[in-house]
Amino acid sequence: MLATHGRYGYSAIKERPTYRWPNGAGLAVYVAVGVEEYAFGEGLTEDLLPGASKPDLVNTSWRDYGNRVGAFRLFDRFKTLGIKPAVLLNTAIYDHAPAVIAAAREAGAEFVAHGLSNSHSLATMNPQEEATYLRAVYERIAAEEGQPPKGWSSPWLAHSPATLDLLAAQGFQYVADFRMDDQPVWLNTESGRLMAMPYALELNDSSTIIGRQASAREFAEMIIDEFDEMLEASRDQPLVMSVVVHSFISGQPFRLRALTRALEHIASSIDRIWLTRPGDIASWVGELAQSAGKAAAGFD
Repeated sequence: MLATHGRYGYSAIKERPTYRWPNGAGLAVYVAVGVEEYAFGEGLTEDLLPGASKPDLVNTSWRDYGNRVGAFRLFDRFKTLGIKPAVLLNTAIYDHAPAVIAAAREAGAEFVAHGLSNSHSLATMNPQEEATYLRAVYERIAAEEGQPPKGWSSPWLAHSPATLDLLAAQGFQYVADFRMDDQPVWLNTESGRLMAMPYALELNDSSTIIGRQASAREFAEMIIDEFDEMLEASRDQPLVMSVVVHSFISGQPFRLRALTRALEHIASSIDRIWLTRPGDIASWVGELAQSAGKAAAGFD
């Protein structure tokens, strides 16, 4: 047998018992928005123009557009479409762009812990540093929002060998970093099970528009095609679809126009889907698993 990571086993989706979402729908859809802050001249960055001269005011200004303009445009558009987003939040936003926090709350957002800053990476931390870091993010959101975050999404989707164990130990219910399935999957950790929420690695404007240079229209068509295909497949099984955007990428006007067409397509089927947030999905699946007396996603 080949070596494996041991975090989850194999499960064929066609062999799992079925269930429906709270409103009777087969497809749950959530939209996640990365709201990020970077330390100037330090650590990792998302760049539009790689290799820019230093000090890099050009790429910094592009990223800053997200918290000055893009986030507000996205939240306003979501409200018109009845979408309550999941905000993948760098907690530095509380200090650097509090108006964005207020707008996210008004939009009915779920705050998903996304590190202190996107200049950071868990992969470079030892277990003690990482545990302290995770706790600081968890406690900041709990203090600001009056309740702790249910979910975690790693900056840069980067992990140390201890990350999943530490997330479960800290009290996170789910992690939104992986796409091994169209249903939530339970991960094995040293502190019990942690849910892997289906997270778009390709319906993600960072990896697809910036990373692979897809156009805004191509990205929108990807979202529409994924939605139509998953809606059809969800007639027989409960599925989860996610769309991941960033305030400084899809908040740009020409991309927002294309994204809006895709989201309007999704919203036009509101009576056939559960348009929700990942924390609500995690709670529903957790309750079903508990009532069924079984521990695996899909109760397999």
